Amino acid sequence: MRYQEIVMHVSGRVFALLSLLAVALAPLPAVAAELPEIVCIQCHSTMPGRFGEPVTLWKGSIHAENGIACNACHGGDSKDAANAMSPARGFLGAPKETAIPAFCGRCHVGVMRDYLASAHGKALGKGGPTCVTCHSNHHVVKASLELINEKSCSRCHSFERARLIRDAMQETEGMIVAIDGKIARYKEEGTDTEGMEKGLFAVRNRFHTLFHNVDVALVKKESAGIQGDLKKIQDQLTALDNSHQKRKIAGAVVVSAMLLLALFTHLLRKTYD
Repeated sequence: MRYQEIVMHVSGRVFALLSLLAVALAPLPAVAAELPEIVCIQCHSTMPGRFGEPVTLWKGSIHAENGIACNACHGGDSKDAANAMSPARGFLGAPKETAIPAFCGRCHVGVMRDYLASAHGKALGKGGPTCVTCHSNHHVVKASLELINEKSCSRCHSFERARLIRDAMQETEGMIVAIDGKIARYKEEGTDTEGMEKGLFAVRNRFHTLFHNVDVALVKKESAGIQGDLKKIQDQLTALDNSHQKRKIAGAVVVSAMLLLALFTHLLRKTYD
């Protein structure tokens, strides 16, 4: 009888604990994010044709994804329709072709520097590509190797050199993506990944400096060096994998031993009973 009371008492406690846990883990009611009022978007989204098109394009851009709206690039007063395009409020409008790199470079300082140092940058104003040639103006696309493609590059020249550069960088990008994913998983588990995150951040930035370089030999050389640094981070992750595997094995051994001990105790009691 005493045994049944204990079981019922423990069961009640467990049920109460599980109930509290369920309440704690229940998703919070959705709260609509309060977006800042942007009169540029409100006005242009209602306009037909080319006047409304910028908003439509912007909505599918990496800028929109990161909360960067019209006034971040074009200036002006985003809350006052009457002064939205006032130069006195900092309105800049659309830049001329030769001013595009400096326009975008207000935020992308390092990228502008890499671009201006490249053959593309040196051809600025002489028929060479600008930022919007590859990244678009309002439908701004994220920098990736997908931008180095035959359709885009062959608008100005043959794709052969660009293909060699893309191929040299492809394996490196794959390594970065794989390492980033693995670090994220370990971080979710509570592992200290700060050192690896900083290391990957530095290597990724170094890798991104190659995106505007059109020197095939240099890109190949730099890619090899970057892969060497990535392999050092991979080695750290492999060491973590091995450590976690050993812990899992040790845990399995302990659990097995406890189960065997419980079974032995049960059999021993039955023998005495």
